[in-house]
Amino acid sequence: MEIGEQLFRRESGRIVTALSRLFGLDNIALAEDVSQDVFCRALEVWKLRGVPQNPSAWLMRAAKNRAIDVLRRERVARNRAPQLANLLASEWTMVATVDRFFSAETIKDDQLRMTFTCCNPGLSEDAQIALTLHLLCGFTVGEIASAFLCKRSTIEKRIARGKKVLADSKELFDLADAALQTRLSAVQRAVYLLFNEGYHSASAESIVRAELCREAMRLGALLLDNPLVSTPASYALCAMMWLHAARLPARLDQRGELLLLADQDRSCWDASLIARGNELLNRAASGNEITEYHLEAAIAGAHSNASRAVDTDWTRLVWLYDMLVRIRPSPVIALNRAIALAHVNGPESGIQAIRAIAQSEQLQSYPFLPAALGELELRAGHADRARKHFEQAVALARNPMERRLLQLRVEATIA
Repeated sequence: MEIGEQLFRRESGRIVTALSRLFGLDNIALAEDVSQDVFCRALEVWKLRGVPQNPSAWLMRAAKNRAIDVLRRERVARNRAPQLANLLASEWTMVATVDRFFSAETIKDDQLRMTFTCCNPGLSEDAQIALTLHLLCGFTVGEIASAFLCKRSTIEKRIARGKKVLADSKELFDLADAALQTRLSAVQRAVYLLFNEGYHSASAESIVRAELCREAMRLGALLLDNPLVSTPASYALCAMMWLHAARLPARLDQRGELLLLADQDRSCWDASLIARGNELLNRAASGNEITEYHLEAAIAGAHSNASRAVDTDWTRLVWLYDMLVRIRPSPVIALNRAIALAHVNGPESGIQAIRAIAQSEQLQSYPFLPAALGELELRAGHADRARKHFEQAVALARNPMERRLLQLRVEATIA
């Protein structure tokens, strides 16, 4: 992705949020149009004059000027709350009000409020995520469809449905609202799913993938910056993301091929992200509640803090997975527990644990179930059985990267 695209994506969410606050959520289409006009104007001007020294400031200044033009011309402020409508209707106060709405601190607060607004419980999780990516993160419909392996028309419908819900609410969600905790759970879940899609994406070759992780981390940081929502669960969620993100640089080899965790060059892991993740996990321990985010962060930490694969504390991992399965039962979590169990008690114990969950409907098309069986059968000395499992995994692979990785495991049973 070009530098200009990265800049525009980052600034798009900030500009749309500020304009939506000024114009009202029932005028969100106008906010998006104005934002697009600003970016188009930037491309024209910068092509002639070069990129300014502070492009973000240039974009914000241009957005403020366009906002003032729209407020004067289209009178969109007439349906706003009386106090704000009066401020925007008067020439004496309009410019100062727009300046205030475009200040860095106000935009940061409003982006957090917009996140809570997008995570309306009346919307499905899929619609919440699509709306958040589109409005707050500047992703196009096509990029979202590519990231989630959906049809473009499906994403368009989700976003349209979400915008209708937003328009009905008219104002950004008030963090003083009694429904804050309910919305907070939805926001945390949306951020979790967003990061998970980036890290464990079925579309591993998509350029959007790493961007999803970064945007999830940015939204998570917004939670930590506000005392109303910087709960232990929020800290645990961010700890999990930071610890996983630290390993992103080592997930591909020099040829761009996917690597298993045990085969990664740990010197390539980001030590600063690991340190920050550990710090966040310590902060998460301040409450009395243990959430799934606490346990997933602790699991990520057990891997990230092991300087060598052989140093991994698999006994602790089994214990953590046992707790996680009780809090959030899932066949995928049970599969990961079985793999950890095999490291403690030997491959046969892992094989038995996997067979106990193998009939789960959720795992029927999951390539890493037969891949896990293949690894354990290979460790147990059953190369023929292992090869059959790996061949099944290859057939289920969701993208070329997974297919090439699993094909190498097939070849390992022949060598």
